[in-house]
Amino acid sequence: MSKKTVPAKNPTKAVVKAKEVRKIFVLDTSVILYDNNSIKNFAEHDVAIPIAVLEELDNFKKGNDTINYEAREFIRYLDKLSGTHTLTDWIKINGPTRGMFKVIMNERTKVDAQVVFGERKPDHRILNGAIALQEQYPHRPVIMVTKDVNLRLKAKSLNIQAQDYETGKIKDLDTLHTGRTILEKIKPSVIEEVYAKGFVSYDLAMRRKPLANHYYILKNDKTSVLTFYNSENESLEKVNKISAYGIKPRNAEQSFALHAVLNPNIKLVTIQGVAGTGKTLLALAAALEQKSSYRQIYLARPIIPLNNRDIGYLPGDVKSKINPYMEPLWDNLKLIQNQWKETDKEYQKITDMVNQEKLVVTPLAYIRGRSLSNIIFIIDEAQNLTPLEVKTIITRAGEGTKVVFTGDIFQIDTPYLDSQSNGLSYLIDRVQDNPLYAHITLEKGERSELANLANQLL
Repeated sequence: MSKKTVPAKNPTKAVVKAKEVRKIFVLDTSVILYDNNSIKNFAEHDVAIPIAVLEELDNFKKGNDTINYEAREFIRYLDKLSGTHTLTDWIKINGPTRGMFKVIMNERTKVDAQVVFGERKPDHRILNGAIALQEQYPHRPVIMVTKDVNLRLKAKSLNIQAQDYETGKIKDLDTLHTGRTILEKIKPSVIEEVYAKGFVSYDLAMRRKPLANHYYILKNDKTSVLTFYNSENESLEKVNKISAYGIKPRNAEQSFALHAVLNPNIKLVTIQGVAGTGKTLLALAAALEQKSSYRQIYLARPIIPLNNRDIGYLPGDVKSKINPYMEPLWDNLKLIQNQWKETDKEYQKITDMVNQEKLVVTPLAYIRGRSLSNIIFIIDEAQNLTPLEVKTIITRAGEGTKVVFTGDIFQIDTPYLDSQSNGLSYLIDRVQDNPLYAHITLEKGERSELANLANQLL
């Protein structure tokens, strides 16, 4: 009895089938302006760029802001990658085993987004590009990737899969590093040893080895002590409640924040908290306390104009245009200065530092390209920066420089950033447990009872 011959599988068919299940991701302009390397982050899947996106990038390529840099870098990369090909061909991105990309020229579709939404605009042309791909590749998932929530909703209403750009995004804010922990039921003898010696071996208070520069409140029924973990000698060291340039900490969190900025061994600090917790004030006071240790103090913040319009529409010269955005920083400086009379030397020292540019209050964009050696650099409103902007700032730090980022990750004014994708959240999540880095989250408001009421109930 002869055996039945099983026909061999057609390898060509198998390859075609494998290719058909590869996804096609359609990138919106917002993704590229957020990360010019985004096209490389889709593994073996293919990436499509609607022609409307390239047209929008052309409008963004001029200027000195980060989004202008992102636009230019992406355009250059696309030009280099395309080589002798036309952009309507599928072109390999990261080598033969990786995905490919192309530019979508076809915007004529059975369902026209411009007709559906009754308006001709780039977003609707981008949607038409995605629909055109769906019609051309009916057996492959076509997914719109955009940081614009409204565009995601429009895409889904047209039966297009849509998602946020996830690279660099924090998955769970509930587990985001706070920088501090309360340890209850600590033996009285351990706390007594901290007060007597100024330190104690960490294994007397906990089983696991702590993160570098993590802060602890050791408590028992009768007493408590503030400490931080020094990874160099593996001990919990006492944190003293000291003032900085006349500013006294009002709670344990503020004591930790001051300690982090004043500690010369810590070169990178992040302070996160809601309005009124004293983030900027503490950072500035600690910087002034160390003025003799640094060549300059820079206090900067990103300019986020109302309605995202450029400052060019404001009247006056450059200084007049940017002053309204810098006022919160000057307010903190004046609060510290006004602790003394105008005739006091401490008051005059601050005035002299400003006049001699030893203390500089400036928009963040104005420090690009400058040498950041032997300065203490405070960046306020850091939640309005992208992860790339944060990385760019830190990589500019030269010898002897300390960088402090302050902000509230739940108070974001920049389009396409949120509490999970902003640069401050990204930094807190990525750099923890490094001996050069410390973080503290401030939760208790100290501005006023009225401010606390608004934070808690409104």
